[in-house]
Amino acid sequence: MKLSTRGRYGLRAMVDLAQSDGQNPVAAHAIAERQEISERYLEQLLIPLKRAGLVKSIRGAQGGYILGRKSQDITVGDIIRILEGPIAPVECVSEINPETCDRSDYCVTREIWEKVRDSVTEVLNSYSLADLAHKIQQESQ
Repeated sequence: MKLSTRGRYGLRAMVDLAQSDGQNPVAAHAIAERQEISERYLEQLLIPLKRAGLVKSIRGAQGGYILGRKSQDITVGDIIRILEGPIAPVECVSEINPETCDRSDYCVTREIWEKVRDSVTEVLNSYSLADLAHKIQQESQ
């Protein structure tokens, strides 16, 4: 399982938003510059995050983006699932629309793939945006 730039850059952008106070919108160009992401690509990443309620856009001269929920209520797993899709090393153990396999009744490796999926999911769900923002704050002091 390999994350694409969608997941990696999207997570960086969300951590950037979590570092703001949550009251003042952050302009997309400011996030893009700090995170070294193309603004156009960033805007594409923000669309599904907005649709899922993880970010809100504020219009106007002082507009930009804010988190749609508290940073402690948004996990890395939430972001990765929205931007990358289901977390699964192979399609047959995907939690959303798993592909059926002719060998599933007697597949000796299926249990391994399920454990890999569950372990990765557990790790990603164990970190919130607040955790990552706090870590950055500690490391910068």
